[in-house]
Amino acid sequence: MTASPRPSSLPTDAILRHDPGRRDFTSDNCSGAHPEILSALLLANGGHQEAYGKDGYTTHLKDTFRRHFGPVAEAFPVFNGTGANVVALQAVTSRWGAVVCADRAHVNQEEGGGPEHVAGLKLLGVPSADGKIGPRAVEAVLRASADEHSARPQVLSLTQATELGTCYTPEEVRDLAVRAHAHDLAVHMDGARLANAAASLGVPLSACTADAGVDILSFGGTKNGLLFGECVVVLDPSRVSGVARLRKRTTQLASKMRFLSVQFEALLGGDLWQRNAAHANAMARLLGSLLAQVEGVKVVRPVEANAVFVIFSGAVLAPLSGRYDLRPDEKNRNEVRLMCSFDTTEEDVRDFAAAVARAADVREKDFLRP
Repeated sequence: MTASPRPSSLPTDAILRHDPGRRDFTSDNCSGAHPEILSALLLANGGHQEAYGKDGYTTHLKDTFRRHFGPVAEAFPVFNGTGANVVALQAVTSRWGAVVCADRAHVNQEEGGGPEHVAGLKLLGVPSADGKIGPRAVEAVLRASADEHSARPQVLSLTQATELGTCYTPEEVRDLAVRAHAHDLAVHMDGARLANAAASLGVPLSACTADAGVDILSFGGTKNGLLFGECVVVLDPSRVSGVARLRKRTTQLASKMRFLSVQFEALLGGDLWQRNAAHANAMARLLGSLLAQVEGVKVVRPVEANAVFVIFSGAVLAPLSGRYDLRPDEKNRNEVRLMCSFDTTEEDVRDFAAAVARAADVREKDFLRP
């Protein structure tokens, strides 16, 4: 059999329309795909395979996920994170159900009303501390929704790592899950950055999910090196129903599913998930520590995963805006979220810190390599 040509040697009519050397900290979605993921996609590309998940890669994916999430885990690849959340939440709610989540949760603030529009769900956002829900907040919303005049809470949705870059410990998840189950609520986890949380905590992926009482998981891949794709992972089949049909009805069933599935095999078959996440976390810690030394910059959240939240003074922010895409959140003290990715380098971090120091008129010698 003739060897396949290298990707760079394949002819194409596409035109390079970006600067491959540009680095930014806007989002971990801005990075490309990890080379091992691209190699896996090429591996899966040859020949024909049956469509809609009947291929060899998707069939094998069950074993891959069970090594991380336990013997009953079932994985359902989908296109994106919002789709994963909408499918998962429908699978643990009735038509009259409501979702208890943090007020700053992604599902509540940044999914364009997807759960409401597609699934018809009521989202009950509760106050959170650095993005994390406390047990008292859950109890309070349950007391306020006791009769038919309010939507009935049927699921507690936790975000790991949170939208503010913090991480629930396994003990915190377990405590919340016990309380939720005591009130007959299922527990869903939006794990778009679960890998970052697990790497930060130094625990396996199961520690904050299956082992802690989570019933259904939206497992993220795109933010950790995949080209595209997430997975709905059923962890407790007794509390979940209809995922396969809901995935189809929610327009998340891929015809060429092998290209979704092979990416997760590459990510989870070895330690790529951990390597990517740990590196992104380490770059965030470095970034946070350097920026904390600059006058006119305040790091305002704990740096626990791959996010750094800062407030820049106006004098610092203005000269940076031309070079970097910085987006102050006007509703939250003009906080700027800085995200590190699997491909963020120490040089990227030090270059940015030096630019901040120059903008603040501070000596930059401590931020650059000698």
